[in-house]
Amino acid sequence: MPKMRAVDAIVQILEKEGATEAFGLPGAAINPLYSAMKDHGGIRHTLHRHVEGASHAADGYSRATGKIGLCLGTSGPAGTDMITGLYAAIADSIPMLCITGQAPTSVLHKEDFQAVDIESIAKPVTKYASTILEPGLVPGTFAKAFQIMRSSRPGPVLLDLPINVQMAEIDFDIDAYEPLPVDKPKATRGQAEKIVDLLLTGKKPLIIAGGGVINANASDKLVELAEELNIPVSPTLMGWGAIPDDHRLQAGMVGIQTHTKYGNATFLESDVVLGLGNRWANRHTGALDVYRAGRKFIHVDIEPTQIGRVFSPDLGITSDAAAAIDAILEVVRERKAAGALPDYSAWADSAAARKGTEHRKTNFDNIPIKPQRVYQEMNAAFDRDTTYVSTIGLSQIAGAQMLHVFGPRRWINAGQAGPLGWTGPAALGVVRGKPGKKVVALSGDYDFQFMIEELAVGAQFKLPYVHVVVNNSYLGLIRQSQRGFEMDYHVQLGFDNINSPETNGYGVDHVKVAEGLGCKAVRVEDPAKLADGFAEAQRLAEEFQVPVVVEVILEKVTNIAMGAALDAVNEFEDLALTAEDAPTALVPLGANVTVSA
Repeated sequence: MPKMRAVDAIVQILEKEGATEAFGLPGAAINPLYSAMKDHGGIRHTLHRHVEGASHAADGYSRATGKIGLCLGTSGPAGTDMITGLYAAIADSIPMLCITGQAPTSVLHKEDFQAVDIESIAKPVTKYASTILEPGLVPGTFAKAFQIMRSSRPGPVLLDLPINVQMAEIDFDIDAYEPLPVDKPKATRGQAEKIVDLLLTGKKPLIIAGGGVINANASDKLVELAEELNIPVSPTLMGWGAIPDDHRLQAGMVGIQTHTKYGNATFLESDVVLGLGNRWANRHTGALDVYRAGRKFIHVDIEPTQIGRVFSPDLGITSDAAAAIDAILEVVRERKAAGALPDYSAWADSAAARKGTEHRKTNFDNIPIKPQRVYQEMNAAFDRDTTYVSTIGLSQIAGAQMLHVFGPRRWINAGQAGPLGWTGPAALGVVRGKPGKKVVALSGDYDFQFMIEELAVGAQFKLPYVHVVVNNSYLGLIRQSQRGFEMDYHVQLGFDNINSPETNGYGVDHVKVAEGLGCKAVRVEDPAKLADGFAEAQRLAEEFQVPVVVEVILEKVTNIAMGAALDAVNEFEDLALTAEDAPTALVPLGANVTVSA
């Protein structure tokens, strides 16, 4: 059996497990692992300016590819900096491996420099966290970590490596190492028949497609199922792209914030709902009495403790989404061949009709620019293969209401945690995972400022993408939520910038900051120049291979449609779509636009 340092074994294991994209920062306590990466090759590393940024980049890479991204850091504060990234990953069921250095085992009880019990800190936001105290446990612990990340509901893991454990020699043969089997529950034939039986009792059945469909790489199968049944599909925020926006059966997103008008309207007409790989998140359901009234629910999820967590469904099945769809498809096709499927054409047509009528106005010519116009122009400027990255705020909510997504893993969003600052570094991870593909990030000015230093990473490593920053110089979502308290308190970000009077009281000069970090930037203040601005940004990204910021100066106050229940979304009447807006409305491709005056 060959002898080698534990870190040399770790690098070989990472390669064999297919985890070869790393984001992080070296340091004294993790330098042995970095020396092994340098000696062996095979793992590409991107140096970040902040360890939290590295964790978000690993998360973005994992979401974009379905592979496991690595986040590496030294001991103490490097580990604690990763916690927000781990939270974002576990909240959305994303597998990601964080590896931290640690003080020697002999001084862990002596309050040594940068020694912290990161295992205990990380446990609530990981599927598994462990400080490996014995060198001989390294191979088995890593094998277990990969099995845990991939099994059942996916999620992140943190492994903590004392420096003496990293340097110790162990007996290890990579040819004798094999990844452990992954456990994913599968719906049985009998369960599939019960799902179909209940679904077909409805006159207006609807499928809710969650992030579990995308995690299972089951998007194509989902579309097949919808087409066989001829029933509408509504993606959740995490499932957006599982069925393309321009598919005739894509019925729009449901929710009290991130939603479409036609999506909510179709849901409220439905009578049986099949949830596949979704959580019934509160921003999706809103008030449960409204959401549940008059309809039956089937819930299929890979994690058994998700069934009944928010409300008890009429039928709950524990299964991987792909396996469940396969089993359901088999039953559906048999019944179709026997002529035993109801005809849902009228229902599907009615959902399509709503998709062509229920929209919000976007074609504003105002200066300062109204945000709705930005998303209208983004849809025109960026093609259907574009991958969008966003996380939180009115920018994300309005983007989810108005942008278009045409395939799985083309909407990358920290949906449940929503950490400010996630967007930029996550976009860098997406670019690493999708080389040569068009990546467009969307941030408000505050999200953008949180980890703005990460732009330098994109400049250094030639990671081109377009970052649209909609700047209203406000904490817009918080300001809107403060309306209930009749206040506007500590949410204004503007000030007179003595170095950049051209910012006109909006404060931070994002163009100068971006350029100072080695990137390119464009500022747009006239809606008529948005198209040119987006075209120029794409040209600059391609020419210089760096991130390009498009700062759009918005009016400071715009209220975006949202509410407490699906039937009580405040539409803010001044933004309602009228008949004369129809030719320029944000309508998914393939929908016929007819707007009543």
